[in-house]
Amino acid sequence: MPTLILVRHGRSTANTAGLLAGWTPGVALDERGSAQAAALPGRLADIPLAEIVSSPLQRCQETIQPLLDARPALTAHSDDRIGECHYGDWSGRKLAELSGEPLMEVVQAHPSAAAFPGGESMRAMQTRAAAAVREWNARVERDHGGDAVYLMCSHGDIIKSLVADALGLHLDLFQRISVEPCSITAIRYTRLRPFLLRLGDTGDLASLAPREEPSGGDAAVGGGAGAP
Repeated sequence: MPTLILVRHGRSTANTAGLLAGWTPGVALDERGSAQAAALPGRLADIPLAEIVSSPLQRCQETIQPLLDARPALTAHSDDRIGECHYGDWSGRKLAELSGEPLMEVVQAHPSAAAFPGGESMRAMQTRAAAAVREWNARVERDHGGDAVYLMCSHGDIIKSLVADALGLHLDLFQRISVEPCSITAIRYTRLRPFLLRLGDTGDLASLAPREEPSGGDAAVGGGAGAP
């Protein structure tokens, strides 16, 4: 079965503004995010990609564009199922404001029970994304063979939920996973089990250094802005 490379979109204007973007239109990459996207073709230069699949949201489309420019033989397939979680009434709001909402405690500690007002549940988010991966695995294997590698560009919570699915982790544990902007996560699928080959790899170790303002124990809903 194929190997899947999951790329989180580059840093966005919502990331730096501390907003929970969700499906809010017009959320683009910021200057750093554009630079991260421009570096992606070099980071993947030695990897033959059979297909590229992307969330339809602008920040993901902008992230893969340099890669498409570097590989004109490839076209991107858009798949809504790997689009960001539908945060409903929380979309576009500041994360600092949302931190005081009772639901945020559920999102942090018991995400399998979390459903966003006017949006979807985190269980539904994981289910649709995992279904998309399984369908694309079958399609890529059929069209390109079992050793093929393909890429999906998606969002922080989506990628974390797919890693949890691959590792057999309950969704309530997925907040223990971190994927920074434009990081690479790789999963090799086999008939018996998936293997997690890379997790949140940016090639930059700066985020491991002590920070002036510790982030505490809460996970960054939506994925966060990455290292300062």
